[in-house]
Amino acid sequence: MYQFYNLIPILNVEENMTLPLKLDGKKIDEKRLNELLDILGLTERRKHLPKQLSGGQQQRVSIGRALMNEPSLLLADEPTGNLDQENSQEIIELLKHSNRKYDQTLLIVTYNEDIAAQADRIIRLQDGKIVSDERLCK
Repeated sequence: MYQFYNLIPILNVEENMTLPLKLDGKKIDEKRLNELLDILGLTERRKHLPKQLSGGQQQRVSIGRALMNEPSLLLADEPTGNLDQENSQEIIELLKHSNRKYDQTLLIVTYNEDIAAQADRIIRLQDGKIVSDERLCK
């Protein structure tokens, strides 16, 4: 996922989320699309263009696009960086749900200690070196 959302300005929410699948010639799983739109709070905005969305909504479209084809590994660099606390927690819950439901490996880079505390494992880096590696009991 990107800090810059890289949405295509002439494509609506639904088209932006499904573009990678279409480019790969894959069939769109409408059930998954609808589920993600609902979880992301974008159902009512599915036909809106990026310029008609708030920054937080654009970020959720980008996250939805990343989750659309059920990747086995999801890399998220500050996925909640531009969101308020409530929306941040919703995004983290979505990522955790996707992690469990689709058996995905989720790697989140964050400075947010509250987000890090929700992980199964925390690896701390300092000056490019691992300074701690702890597994949390959940």
